[in-house]
Order: sequence, then C-alpha cells, then structure tokens
Amino acid sequence: MYSEYDIRTLPLSFKPARQRVERFLESCALRLDPVDSYAVVTRLNDDTILAGGGLAGNVIKCVAVSDELRGTGMMQRLLSHLLSEAHAAGHTCVRVFTKPDNRDIFESLGFRLLAQAPQAILMENGLPGIDEYLQAMHNAQCTMHNAAMQNRRDGDSQPLPAAGVIVMNANPFTLGHQALVEWAAQQVQSLYVIAVKEDCSQFSYTARKAMMVAGCSHLDNVMVLEGSNYAISAATFPTYFLKRLDDATDTQVTLDLDLFARHIAPALGATVRFVGSEPTDALTARYVELMQRQLPPRGIEVHVMPRIQQNDVPVSASRVRQLLHEGHFAAAAALVPPTTLPYLVGDLARQALQVELDTTPKPGLVDKHDNGAHHDMDYTTMQRSIEALRPFFDQLAQEGYQTHLPTHEQVTQAGIEAEKAMLAATSGVNTHRGALFALGLTVCAAAHVMHRHATINTTSLQNAIIALTAQLRGGTDSHGNTAVQQHQVMGALAMAQSGYQRLFTDWLPFYQNHLGDEWQCHKTLLRIMATLDDTNIIHRVGYDRAQQVKAVANALLNNFTPTALEELNRRYTAENISPGGAADMLALTTLANALVENENQEHNQSAGRKAPPCETLSSKTRQLFT
Repeated sequence: MYSEYDIRTLPLSFKPARQRVERFLESCALRLDPVDSYAVVTRLNDDTILAGGGLAGNVIKCVAVSDELRGTGMMQRLLSHLLSEAHAAGHTCVRVFTKPDNRDIFESLGFRLLAQAPQAILMENGLPGIDEYLQAMHNAQCTMHNAAMQNRRDGDSQPLPAAGVIVMNANPFTLGHQALVEWAAQQVQSLYVIAVKEDCSQFSYTARKAMMVAGCSHLDNVMVLEGSNYAISAATFPTYFLKRLDDATDTQVTLDLDLFARHIAPALGATVRFVGSEPTDALTARYVELMQRQLPPRGIEVHVMPRIQQNDVPVSASRVRQLLHEGHFAAAAALVPPTTLPYLVGDLARQALQVELDTTPKPGLVDKHDNGAHHDMDYTTMQRSIEALRPFFDQLAQEGYQTHLPTHEQVTQAGIEAEKAMLAATSGVNTHRGALFALGLTVCAAAHVMHRHATINTTSLQNAIIALTAQLRGGTDSHGNTAVQQHQVMGALAMAQSGYQRLFTDWLPFYQNHLGDEWQCHKTLLRIMATLDDTNIIHRVGYDRAQQVKAVANALLNNFTPTALEELNRRYTAENISPGGAADMLALTTLANALVENENQEHNQSAGRKAPPCETLSSKTRQLFT
C-alpha cells in the first residue's frame, strides 16, 4: 500500500506551503514549532497532508499522523525518512520529544528513553549519544573525588556530601553567579558547574563558559564542565528560552529534572543541586519550585540561595544586559567580577558593528535594504563576519586587561588571526578589516583602562589608545596607505595614534547631542562623511570626487530628510561610491559612547530620553593589522 503515498519535503518559506502544514497540525491539536525542514505524506494524486514531521537540527519535531493512516505503518516510514534526512545533514544522533503513547513506535526504530514526564518523553537514536557525555562527566568526577580525598583533613567526623551541581547560563557571569558558586562550594567536597550550551544568548557559549572558568578559578573544589544537550537547553527544555509560563512549562521542566536525576547526577556522584532564588522571572521561579518538589524524593537535596542585591536591586545577568543596552557601562561593570569585565568590553564591540550594519538606509553601503555599491557582499555576509570576529574582540580585551599593555607582536598576531577568521567566514571578502583595526585597538585599550582605574573616561581611553598604537607600524600595500602617501591624508594608523582625536572632539559629542533622535546614527554617519578623508572613497573615485562627497554629506546634514538620504544611497550605489571608512568610524563612535560615561548622556537619560536602537549596515573596510 505504500506505493499509494508519497513523502516529500515542503518549502516552509513558501507561504501557501507553510499554511497547509499549519492547518494540518492544527487539525491534530498541534502547532508548528520552528523547524529547518518539514516532510509530509500525501496520496500520489492528492495534495492533502496525511502525515508529517519536521527537523530542527538533530531534533525531530511536530510529528503527526491522520486517522486514515493510523495503524498502517506509515508513521515508521515517515520517521525513517526523517532519520535519513538528519543523517544526510551530518546528524548521527537524533532526538525527539513525543507523547508517551508513541514510545513503542520510536523504540522499534532504535530510539531509547532519556527522560519522561506524564505528558511527554524524550528519546534518542544514534551515536555519540548520552553515554559519551556521561563518561566524560564520570571521568571528571573521578578526578575531583581523588583531589577531595587528598585534601580531606584527618579527624573529619562528618564529611560534607561528596558532590553538588549548579547548572547556569551566566549571560554574563555576574557577582550573583559567583556568590552562588562560593556558597555552594562550602557545602560539598566537590562542586560541578555545568554551562548551558545552547547558543541563543547575547554572550556566546564559548564566552560564557570562559567567564565561569575564570570566575571560579580561586575555588579548588570547583570544576566547570562542558555543556551539552543534556542540560537545560532547547533540546531538554525548549520553552525555557521563551520565558513564557504556560501549560507546556511543567512538562518540559519535569523532563529536564528527570534527565538530570536519571543520568547526570549519578554520573557525577552528586546528591545536591544548588540554585539561586528567582524574585522576578515567573518561569525560572516555577523551575526552582518544581526542582524543590521533584528532586528530593529521588535522593537529591535542593539548596536555594537568596539572590544577592545591590542598592536593593537583585543582581542578575538581565540587569547587566539592560544597563549595557542603556549605555551605563560603569553600572553594569559594578555587577560582575573583574574576570567578566573583558567580555563586556568585547561584546560592546560586537554590538557596535551590529548597530552600524543595521543602520538603514546608508549611502553606498550594505544595509538591511540593499548592498549599496558592493557586489561581493550583502547583509548576510556582513553578519557572518561580525560573528567570526566576536571571539577576537574578547581576546583583545583579555590582552588589554593586564598591568601592562600588550606588545606590538601580541596585537598584530591577534589581528592576523581575526582577519583569517573573517575571510574564512566571508569566502575571502574583506568586510570589516578597517573596523577590526579601530575597534580591536579600542577594546584592548578600554580593558586596560578598566584594569588600572575601574572606570573609563575620554582622557584615559584616548591616552591608552595612543600608548598602545605608539609601537604599531603601518603596512605599505593597502589601498588606504596608497591614498595616504599620494594625497597626504590621515590614514587609519595615524588616526589611531592621535587617539582618534576627531572622534572624541567632534563625532562623539555630535552623536550624544542627538540622543533620542530616531536618525541619530544616520546623521552621525553624515557628520563623519563630511569631515573624514575617507581613503575607501579616494581609492574608488579619486581625491577630488571624495571632496565633493564630503560637501554633499554636509549639505544633506544641514537639510536632512529621509527621502534625500535614500536618494543619495541610490546615487552613490550607481556611482560606485562607498564611504567604508566613515562606516568604521560610526561603529567606533557607538563603541566609544557605550564605554565612556558622559554628562550629556546622563543628563538626557535622567530626563527620560533614551537613544533608540540605530538601524545600520556595514561597509567594505580598509587598512589593518599588517
């Protein structure tokens, strides 16, 4: 009978196809979750969907079968098809959330139970599966147990529990997280901190885990473990990141806790789970409540530490992110341990590039609407470039967060590696070389200032940039250097060695004076274009035409209209004019604004005015680490 039916993948990006899937799932009392692809079963001569299932990475989702096909074996055939698609995409281990009633069907295809709740089960098929992760955890447990035995004092009549666990996202790692770890470490012989691996946070998993390791390094009985899909993540707790308390929450929390009690705690020999109280978020508070109810009957104590406060406000990662978003870097820095500070600085550089990229429209530059005068890059290319550069901004901030500034060799090597990563992500397109140079130097200098003074102002940041760049040597083969030599304009290195004087005396005050203006970033870009000898423009259309571009930008700024800005974008796109250097300086201006506390910004914010998120785009940039 299988010959009567067809299995094919529907393109959910095509609205009518997506609507058909949604209607089918709705008829089965389900909804469409985000999936990468969706396969459907239909009759050969009829487009009516009779069964379907989707894939999101290595997770099977949204499986449903109509009454017509129940008991026909079509469910197994559909699932086999999805497994084949997953394997073809490189996923050798596949997981599924499904109803308990479907357990036998999935077991017949080689799936095994990982966790269960009254209304749902989590199953897995393939290798490497949970056993590999549990073996790694067991190895860590053996290492910590041996160390604990060596450190145990003679005469200890009532030894502490052998091991405890904290699972944390730490987005970013705050003083609250550190206090929880320190408190928990006093109550067990060995404490394991498991990082949530799912990369859907402002700070990347790599950065979050590094923050945890650094922030716990002073505690001998604490080990930070690799995260996985077997701790709180989209695989074990899909609604967790939605921050929504609904009917699905209890089921997903129960699954996560069952997986922890069934697999992770035994592998670590853990009998205690530590967690901080949750005074503000309803979903997390519910998680803590269910943890206290479900784990003790399974032999795992739950210890809850009250959230620490600063000025009567709970210290939280969300509070840190809010302060960074609002431009209060110093206030955010006060809520994190020193080991986290470089990551705050590095992430501000990433955000600055994102602000520049998202500013739309921009004359001749890549933005959300078009590619400007660029034929080799688009918004997606620029976005990949930003993500590739992210860890190197963290690295440069780490290099700067020392007693002494890094050497020329250290800075240059970091820049070379960052450029390699950028080119690999963009298939060889130079998207952010100039921005990497300017922002990379600035985050390194800013982190150094924070290490020395615990705060940043304009003078200290400029002085640090000047000191850092005094030892740097410029390249000789870039388009920017050619323009510098031929027309005696100030290039990227000279601007840096001046401490970006024009930025701090002109562009940054201009930006801050337009706080609350929805066209703040666009006008600041025009201000920069009107005053900067942009070597990118000089290379493309010559020095004389570049001077005309400056005059046009000044005229538009004096008589600004969105329509005129859009018209200038069309004109410069046609004329192959791209103010890439100005785009780099716009990103640097927003970074400097985020780092430096200033009276003008504080005055505007105290009056209730907040800068809207600027919409921007990025540029083809020049000169750099050579």
